[in-house]
Amino acid sequence: MPHEGAPFSVQAMSTAPPPAGEGPPSLAIDGAVATIHLRRPSQRNSLHDVDLHTLLRHFAQLDADAAVRVVVLSATTEGQARPVFSAGYFVAGFDSGAHDPMLFERVPEALARLRPITVCALRGSVYGGATDLVLACDLRIGLRGTEWRMPAAALGLHYYPSGLRRYVSRLGLGLAQRAFLTAQALTIEELAAVGLFHCLTDAEGLDAAVVDLVDSVAQLAPLAAQLTKQSLNELAAGGYDEPSLRERELRTTRSADFAEGREAFVQRRAARFNGGIGAGARGSAIRENDAQYPRIAWPPAPARESG
Repeated sequence: MPHEGAPFSVQAMSTAPPPAGEGPPSLAIDGAVATIHLRRPSQRNSLHDVDLHTLLRHFAQLDADAAVRVVVLSATTEGQARPVFSAGYFVAGFDSGAHDPMLFERVPEALARLRPITVCALRGSVYGGATDLVLACDLRIGLRGTEWRMPAAALGLHYYPSGLRRYVSRLGLGLAQRAFLTAQALTIEELAAVGLFHCLTDAEGLDAAVVDLVDSVAQLAPLAAQLTKQSLNELAAGGYDEPSLRERELRTTRSADFAEGREAFVQRRAARFNGGIGAGARGSAIRENDAQYPRIAWPPAPARESG
């Protein structure tokens, strides 16, 4: 067993199932890794208003928990004839007198802005608004033989602006047009061909692929990874603010993590990153609070669940 302060690994990370029964999305936190499960398999994991509010609360909790470096978005598909990650928004919700037309849009927007790196474990086919949740994640692993469908125009709906932008930036205009203007299903293999997925697996290999990817991401310098994520998303949205990009670059070059990374490279050992900021320009101390990015110890603490 590695000694305390050794480089973090999730190779032994539990892939425990979500809480039994159906209901709002669950949240489990195991050290640096959080997992959110959609939990309505009998309804093809359709998203009710209560689910959307729950996801927003989970996202706020994870943003405030500086120990979390990676968030996995998954779904329960047991008992389904064909696995469905999510069928999208619960259509009857549109007829509710309390329906908030902006609620759904806030969820993928909040997911895209999360501080930790996000990984979607796409355990089945995905439809409607749930496709934007997948696009809002930073990295994705898909299940071979599944499909992706956006039926908005077939239902008479013009999609919300940020979702259209994400479709075009992630898939390109051509595939976005196919998805929206035909309402026909795309295969996961077609989407993988344009680079949307880190990899595709069969059902038996999906958990192992997720663990391998999460392990790689969790070992990155958290400050550098999170600032780079922010910059990439801004560039994908059409924004280019060079002073902000340069400021983030400077923060990392002055960081204790960058010093640790260089030292580890020279010594041919794994780096031990904690996200701290080192000595600044002209010798001034600009170190961030160590509590913001605590050093991860092994083994991880027992998972704590919420939701």
